[in-house]
Amino acid sequence: MNWIHDRTAAVLAGSAIGDALGGAAEGFSPEAIRERYQGRIEGIVPPYHLDWQTARPVSPYHKGDGHITDDTLMTQALIRVYEEHRDHIDAFAIADLLVPRLQTEVRWIPEFERESIILHRIFLAEKWLVTRLQYGHVDPREAGVGNVVNCGAAMYMAPVGVVNAGNPRAAYAEAIDAAGAHQSSYGREAAGVFAAAVAAAVSPGSSVDAVVEASIALAHDGTRAAIEAVVAAARAVRGSDHDSIGQALRDAIRPFDTVGDAYRQPAMDARIPSRTKSIEELPVALGFLVAYEGDFRNTILGPVNYGRDSDSIASMAGSIAGGIGGMAVIADDWLDAIAEASRMDFSEHADRLASVAEEIMRKDAARAEADLRRLTAVAGGSL
Repeated sequence: MNWIHDRTAAVLAGSAIGDALGGAAEGFSPEAIRERYQGRIEGIVPPYHLDWQTARPVSPYHKGDGHITDDTLMTQALIRVYEEHRDHIDAFAIADLLVPRLQTEVRWIPEFERESIILHRIFLAEKWLVTRLQYGHVDPREAGVGNVVNCGAAMYMAPVGVVNAGNPRAAYAEAIDAAGAHQSSYGREAAGVFAAAVAAAVSPGSSVDAVVEASIALAHDGTRAAIEAVVAAARAVRGSDHDSIGQALRDAIRPFDTVGDAYRQPAMDARIPSRTKSIEELPVALGFLVAYEGDFRNTILGPVNYGRDSDSIASMAGSIAGGIGGMAVIADDWLDAIAEASRMDFSEHADRLASVAEEIMRKDAARAEADLRRLTAVAGGSL
């Protein structure tokens, strides 16, 4: 296994582990999680509601028991887009290649415990893609405008970071373009910054500090301010107990979070465009990465026990921690159990993405050489 294949596999494994472990706790407070599971979650657990089929009719999904959720399903769908397109993507690739796949690809959906199309599993903010692009015929670059502003686009942008390994700025630009089909405002911004964080993580010799530095350098407005605030809080509580870390990160993100403390009862002005606000998931994921200094298990378990949008936070944190450390840091016991429970071969998706990433990198190298020749000629041979 070469370097980019190892890092690709680790990013996807970390993402899936965080997604599956966090699914059971999604939407609940730390206090409710501790009460339900008689302490902190330390691995794969059953659903929060044993009657999961009917407990929340709007979301009748079997979360827990090692099942991956829509975060992983969308990430894998984006990998197939890259495999089909075989180059960098934009909003038009999302419209032309991702949207049809959501409607036609029949596959095993772990939370349904049956086969279906991905469209039936993704939630309303993701179904927006099909409504706007397939039926509304909106310009893909603007289709995200009007959608609920959330982490829906950011949660599956890890592959963009992989194909731009070592180049966070390029990853940011590509994700910003692609995410325009899905999100606007700080939801779109988070997609760009998360892709940049993954690109920085899979750079040779990367570190937690390097990922944070790249993220802050590229982020704008409320997203940048939120990351700075949460990272500062995380550094201040390194070495503290788990509960203190989670509380410190929540306190730091609160001024930028539009949802409010009652996660399932969002404020009236929640998830609308703003230049001063941020999604919660990405800054908090980076906060846990910093607080636990990239330790793989704790970087994932922190978000799981944080609750709220725990699967997306843990998935992002796991992607980045996996990218920095490679497969050597991945918790194989978790990964194997999740693969079995979800009926999924994660190595297959890693092979697909690593292969197309290498092909894109070769194209980038050829384009860079052509650009250098052009610039040298324009400058009269003085470069």
